[in-house]
Amino acid sequence: MTAPTLRRAVDATPRRRPGGAPGVPGLAAVLTVLALLLPLAGCGTRLPADAFSARSTPAGGTGSPGSTGGNPASDTGVSATEIRVGIVTSTTSPVGGDVFSGPRYGAQAFFQALDDRGGLHGRTVRILTCDDGGSGIGNQDCVHRLIDREHVFAFVSGSVLDYAGAPYVSAQAVPDVGGQPIGTAYDRWPHLYGIYGSSAPRDGRAVGWNGTLYQSTEVFRFFRERLGAGTAAVVAYNQADSARYAGQLKAGLEAEGYRVLLQTVDFALPNFQAVAAAVRADGSQLLFDAMDTRGNVALCRALDDAGVGLTAKVTNVQNWSESVRTDYQAVPNCRDVLWATSSSLNYADEQYPAVHEFRTAMARYYPDRGSQLSAWELEGWAGAQWLADAMASCGAALTRSCTEAFMNRVEPYDAHGLILPASFVPQPPPSGPTRACLNAARWQDAAQSGRGGWVTQVPSMTTTCFEVPQLPYRP
Repeated sequence: MTAPTLRRAVDATPRRRPGGAPGVPGLAAVLTVLALLLPLAGCGTRLPADAFSARSTPAGGTGSPGSTGGNPASDTGVSATEIRVGIVTSTTSPVGGDVFSGPRYGAQAFFQALDDRGGLHGRTVRILTCDDGGSGIGNQDCVHRLIDREHVFAFVSGSVLDYAGAPYVSAQAVPDVGGQPIGTAYDRWPHLYGIYGSSAPRDGRAVGWNGTLYQSTEVFRFFRERLGAGTAAVVAYNQADSARYAGQLKAGLEAEGYRVLLQTVDFALPNFQAVAAAVRADGSQLLFDAMDTRGNVALCRALDDAGVGLTAKVTNVQNWSESVRTDYQAVPNCRDVLWATSSSLNYADEQYPAVHEFRTAMARYYPDRGSQLSAWELEGWAGAQWLADAMASCGAALTRSCTEAFMNRVEPYDAHGLILPASFVPQPPPSGPTRACLNAARWQDAAQSGRGGWVTQVPSMTTTCFEVPQLPYRP
């Protein structure tokens, strides 16, 4: 599951405006956003059909009464009463304070709830956080501090701009579970387990299969079949990373039979009015892009002014958040056709018990984040659940090797239904079509009694699946 499937890789925007002057991203912010895009294109599941009928058996969340008495200090970061777990986040990155922080909050809420129920086999989980500032040097400092000085047992739900410390984490054999694959580290290094799984060798020598990754096209197939779409516009900046990603979008769309209008705007002085006119003349039904939030809002304003009626403007899982309500406040027509796709449940869909549990914990431990709830927070929670179940499988004698045995098992894992089944069993390079599944939601202003919100658009993400091509690319 290494490839950008392009299922989530549109819009290229963080949930908040990039840093620098308010609402005006600098080049570093745009490069950061584009760095996010390629990996966040995500990965459709690479699992056989029977993976969706074999649910993982949840490991016990709390120890049985009296289990603390037999707890040994069994490994680094583990005592009779405590497990030390690290979270590294690019909290003060160039793109702003809240862009990367969602997974951390979700993971912290999970472990606070777990500790309130008695912990893990009588041990509490102590979370140690580190802000790497969005730099490679900062990331290496965080990794060394948490491993060498704080002696953490594992990392969980990381979300960092530049995972420069990954080689050291791998060399020290520290499990890193449920991280967001913003870069390529989770498709290269052993002991690293991204939230979406991976079927690459992960031997530390090269990313993916000898430097090649694969993108699948289920997101485009979904919109073609669901909305009857056959035309799409792709908008990018005249900047190398943006243009390269736009090329990937175009290739994926064309592989699914779309007629594609590719539009490029100047980064410093974008002429979105010209783009809107071209989109209107073309009759494009879908819109994908490789830009920041500021650019997207400005483009939406131009589209609204030109009377362009899109069928869908598709964004990614990082933008699947409550902040859409305010980010797109000035462009309600565009906001009302926003769609998002992902490999996890809709964080707003409380018909699922696991989502209800997540939202209840967030409301209890982080009540001030109600307007910032997001898919990334839910996935941070799912990463913490994955690590907790892996640790719980070891019983009282908790070790890293036992934890990784759970992570490397053949049986796919779905975080109690929160994510599509994922695993880390190495496979040969992809060849031919793959079965790829997705979840999808649409922002609807009429939802939540007129407050607006994300409404799930598929009956089940485990059955919304397609046989789609896999397109190779080199990151």
